[in-house]
Amino acid sequence: MKPVVVALACAAALSPVLARGQAESYPVKPVRLFIGLAPGGGTDIQARLFAQKLSESMGRPFVVENRAGAGGTIAYAQAAKSPPDGYTLMGVSSGYTITPSIYSKLPYDPLRDFTPISLVVQAPFLLLVHPSLPVKSVKELLALARAKPGVLDAASAGQGSSTHMAFELFRTMSGVNITHIPYKGTGPALVDGIAGQVHMLFGNVLSTMTHVKAGRLRALGVTTARRSKVLPDLPTLDEAGVRGYENSTWFGVIAPAGTPPAIVGRLNAELNKASQSPEIIERIAPDGGEPVGSTPEQFGRHIAAEIARWRKVVKDAGITAQ
Repeated sequence: MKPVVVALACAAALSPVLARGQAESYPVKPVRLFIGLAPGGGTDIQARLFAQKLSESMGRPFVVENRAGAGGTIAYAQAAKSPPDGYTLMGVSSGYTITPSIYSKLPYDPLRDFTPISLVVQAPFLLLVHPSLPVKSVKELLALARAKPGVLDAASAGQGSSTHMAFELFRTMSGVNITHIPYKGTGPALVDGIAGQVHMLFGNVLSTMTHVKAGRLRALGVTTARRSKVLPDLPTLDEAGVRGYENSTWFGVIAPAGTPPAIVGRLNAELNKASQSPEIIERIAPDGGEPVGSTPEQFGRHIAAEIARWRKVVKDAGITAQ
């Protein structure tokens, strides 16, 4: 056998061994976990929870770096251009699959430039109304909206935000005429919702349940396909009259395309193990979060399906790309 052929055959035989060794020794230095949002929000909180668990289980620091701006696209673009060596990861939420429909030109491709690792957490949004609104169910809200087209309004955290898309999905699926009012963030939208300056909004369990329990907001339904374990008496929107409605806020981790499969597999196993840990479950449960865990392939299909879904919603709602 020729020397070159022998060398190639030996390299092919050794490559699985080298890959396993690479995964077993990884990481040998701190790992950066980018977040395209400001500190303190739900995505940031979940990122820090999982970064802590990965630091404990993998023996090296996993450091969260917040790089907010332009709907997260600044962080996504920087992560996409980082070396695919497992030392730069990207924590993503539902907004990652919305931005391709909102921004006409992106400096990265959300499918081609990243490798999915795992979807680890999902949580519902709540459909909330001010108590002064004379409705106590989704059906009553729809009836009022149809009786008074264009009179009711809904707050969101901003144009193209996950709460905006939750509303637009609700509006287009139910066929009601409700006016969207974008705010500069979740906080201002929630403040005006509590004050009765707007009639309704979609919000996460973490930031709104205190106000629901205090009677400052009324929850009419959850957006997930199944009822929330935290709010078992609250119907899903599908049950309550918007047939087929399903939406959630979620958190997962991706890496630059080309990250070695052995490292992706190691991270996937550690993330899935962390999502099922008592510490994580205990922390996310009061916020309505439920552990998921997935294969990289399953998460990739989820991302692709979400991008396609939001493109349709944006088109149906007549939202103009920025």
